[in-house]
Amino acid sequence: MNDKFQVLVLSRQILFRRGVEYALSQATEVQFSAAPELNDEVLSSIDSLPPDVAVVDIDGIADNGLTLARRIKQRSPSIALIMLATNLNDSQLFQALKGQASAYLDKDVTSEVLLDTVRRVARGEHPINESLTARPKVAEQVLQQFQELSWRSEAEAFISPLTARETQILNFIARGYLNKQIAAELAISEQTIKNHVTSILRKLNANARTEAVVVGIRQGLITIT
Repeated sequence: MNDKFQVLVLSRQILFRRGVEYALSQATEVQFSAAPELNDEVLSSIDSLPPDVAVVDIDGIADNGLTLARRIKQRSPSIALIMLATNLNDSQLFQALKGQASAYLDKDVTSEVLLDTVRRVARGEHPINESLTARPKVAEQVLQQFQELSWRSEAEAFISPLTARETQILNFIARGYLNKQIAAELAISEQTIKNHVTSILRKLNANARTEAVVVGIRQGLITIT
């Protein structure tokens, strides 16, 4: 992508933060926001000049890294949030999903994968959805969370089956594709994709794409690999 975007890297480990910044600096479109001190002023600093992407090392940050990441997203919903952790696990993935993170990565990730992920979330993609297909227990947990917030548990038996095309599109959504990308893959118009997505959300009684992915996994509409 040619458009430049601002990236903020937060970590209590200065050498790790600088390593991440160095890895991302290989891309000419990446510009860095000044990393504030991890103290009570961090959120105010971000408020004054919010980045496009925040890469947060959730290990060892005071006041809990997950809490900090969620607070960043709550105060600035437009920021694409990437969480980095040492030991990925279902419980943390669930919390990352609740915190509306766009991606959740192992700190051992390669520079190439990290940069690709940063580019994807800057475009509005949610690679974290792909994690759901590999972790059915988390998908089930997220689904239960949605059920607590809606009446869908009573309506689940009345879910309409998806067409073959809608199932195909739901699989693309689960892989983090945007409407424009799905349209290119299937050689049909973006408006047609939007219409299909609207139909998928209605049939699965879902309010958002991630919820539709979770429901699709539970209902066996998406093959878990």
